[in-house]
Amino acid sequence: MSLFDTLASQVLGGSEQSSALAGLLESQGGVAGLIEKFQNGGLGEIAQSWISTGSNLPISAEQIESVLGNETIANLASQFGVDPQQAASQLSAVLPQLIDGLTPNGELPAGGSGDLLSAGLDLLKGKLFG
Repeated sequence: MSLFDTLASQVLGGSEQSSALAGLLESQGGVAGLIEKFQNGGLGEIAQSWISTGSNLPISAEQIESVLGNETIANLASQFGVDPQQAASQLSAVLPQLIDGLTPNGELPAGGSGDLLSAGLDLLKGKLFG
């Protein structure tokens, strides 16, 4: 089980979906890479709300598809065992929670697996001792 897998399972509960989402994060360059894609796609304000300590702005399935692309959504859909539209819809519901959970202090990990590990350990510490 990868680090992303472990963190996604902790944020979303153990499921096949959390494993698929962990794979999505890894393929996009981690949290920072994924957020950068949203910023480049004109959805930086929405993505930034997931990182900040305030409330998360919603995102539509169509916005998810426009940023991540049809191939990424199709791959995720095959892992979920659903059609691409349903996968995009599910992703729009859980991605804000996942990013929010992986950035508990309102900041992106500075980069590298050490920072992600630190963020993950902080998340686990909050879940276990919070």
